[in-house]
Amino acid sequence: MYIVHQEIEKYAAAHSTPESEVLGRLNRDTYANVLQARMLSGHLQGNMLATFSQMLRPRRVLEIGTFTGYSAICLAQGLAEDGLLYTLEVNEEMEEMISKYISEAGLSSKIKLLIGNAMQLIPALDETFDMVFIDADKLNYANYYDLVFDKVRKGGFIIADNVLWYGKVLDKQDKDTQAIRHFNEKIQQDERVSNTLLPLRDGLMIAQKL
Repeated sequence: MYIVHQEIEKYAAAHSTPESEVLGRLNRDTYANVLQARMLSGHLQGNMLATFSQMLRPRRVLEIGTFTGYSAICLAQGLAEDGLLYTLEVNEEMEEMISKYISEAGLSSKIKLLIGNAMQLIPALDETFDMVFIDADKLNYANYYDLVFDKVRKGGFIIADNVLWYGKVLDKQDKDTQAIRHFNEKIQQDERVSNTLLPLRDGLMIAQKL
């Protein structure tokens, strides 16, 4: 299910700042050589993540779920001069590709890639984050939220991808969909945040810590 009509998405993309040369190559490489390439954030969502980062000028960003590195590169665009982005990826086979494109984007000193289970990696991070981007296994979305919440500064943002789950949140009952619906309801009921579910691409939940 397309959340936004395909022709509207094409029009929007045509009237948005184009991908950088590195991001364009990463996009093509992902679709040509990586399974489940649709997991890539892509042009419009990547632009939006970069815009969020540029508005916030964060010192510390945490990304849970790197995939091939597209969103990490976008999120790093607005980092403060002394800023650092931690990105966590469970699939060690992606490490070489991720590192290659981070280097080609000139961001090796700004992005720290950690390979492993996020449930184990997050508690070991002794940082206070301005922004967290969750885009990993759906069953653990609520767990990731709980793990990072106290590490996010007041006024900081937690953003989660795929919260419309191809429209399945409206009527499907599989485990991933139920987990996303539970996560969305959890955020909606959390009085510690102000939140907006943005129907961009596959849905972004944007929660600001009060």
